[in-house]
Amino acid sequence: MSSVSRRDLLRATGAGALALTAGGALAACGGSDSLSGSGGDAATGTVTVWSWTTAAQALRGVVPAFEKDNPGIKIDVQDVGNPAIWDKITVGLAAGGQGLADVLHIGCDYLPGYLEKFPGGLADLSALGADAHKDKFVQGLWPVVSGKDGHAYALPWEVNPLGFYYRKDYFDKANLDPSTFQTWDDVIAGADAFKAANPGISLIGINKPATPEADLDFLQSLMQLQGAFYFDLKGAITLGSPEAVRALTVLKRLDDAGLVGDAAGDQGWLNLVKAGKVAVAPLPAWAAHYLETKLPDQSGNWRLARPPAVTAGGKRAAIVNSTHLAVAASSPRRVAAWKFVEYALTRPASVNGMFTAGGVFPSLTAAYADPMYAAPNRYYGGQPVLKTFADLLGEGADATNYSGDYARALKLASDAQVKVLVKGADPAAVLQDAAKQLGQQTGRTIA
Repeated sequence: MSSVSRRDLLRATGAGALALTAGGALAACGGSDSLSGSGGDAATGTVTVWSWTTAAQALRGVVPAFEKDNPGIKIDVQDVGNPAIWDKITVGLAAGGQGLADVLHIGCDYLPGYLEKFPGGLADLSALGADAHKDKFVQGLWPVVSGKDGHAYALPWEVNPLGFYYRKDYFDKANLDPSTFQTWDDVIAGADAFKAANPGISLIGINKPATPEADLDFLQSLMQLQGAFYFDLKGAITLGSPEAVRALTVLKRLDDAGLVGDAAGDQGWLNLVKAGKVAVAPLPAWAAHYLETKLPDQSGNWRLARPPAVTAGGKRAAIVNSTHLAVAASSPRRVAAWKFVEYALTRPASVNGMFTAGGVFPSLTAAYADPMYAAPNRYYGGQPVLKTFADLLGEGADATNYSGDYARALKLASDAQVKVLVKGADPAAVLQDAAKQLGQQTGRTIA
């Protein structure tokens, strides 16, 4: 699934990855003294905003109303591009904040690294009033935007809860109803019936050899359904935890049951789905529009259900990724910049307008009262798919700590998954070994 993963747009790549995860020169030259927040708190002026593609376009839609309501402040939203934005932010933070925009759009797997590697590089939004909005966002996001001091250094914008998209026509042939699946055990139990009714069709597609890149989204989502990840909220390593082992074991059992198709190669997953060779897409909210756009000929065949839990009675909700708006500590207009962030992300009219314009599912819970979330979607057989995601978020999801060593963990987890899927290795053994290696590489303790 890596060929369509939105995390590919967020994940550490290029020079940014080296700076944030490998202890490279950029990280070394950005100590806390040089990032002490030498900006200013001007409440007027021109505020620059860095974002990318459709998100930047969506932000521009907020500007006219904001400027009308806030005379004296002008907003310049710049589409920096992705992944170029990560290199620019990393270089700017390493240089003590020089050259940074006032407002920065940051992904969930970058923010913890920026806070760890460049303390003082992002403005303390709690000091500007952010804590008043703490309870307005979906559960599981406030810890992600908070530093070790408990202060907020960004506001949540986009949230992507996990969904279970499935081909109703394939499951109908097998006389199976995915909406009744309670756990992944239930999914596996239907393997024989599914395969008999759908020869040559896989349940899910995974890039088994991780070529040309890692394909960990499904494994990570299985961990996140259990409230686990590669690191706990204190930064200790949990890559070899019972939850991680259960997640990789589920994937191995699916593969052993003949339900996993190999999506190796560039665009491998998308090619399988286009050819009608995959029946389930365990993907987050952003994929609803993606499937509709990329697979118009499959309209009416797809449906959405709550993800099966990993264990009986376990959670069905997981936030698999998110993005946030932060203010550079070096900004001479921190107050003005904060006003725009607050205006854009704490008003239902703003976030829903951006959602409509750019497909960025909002994390502001008050936004879900809008009738559009209950509207039927013809592509999904008339299902109100947005309501399904809003309801899942209402169930409460756990926070994920990507930490500043996410890229290291990702590589080791990918190697472990490849060993299991390609060589038949034992999930517990390879993950415990990966956890030890991660500890040696990072100096972090194993939880």
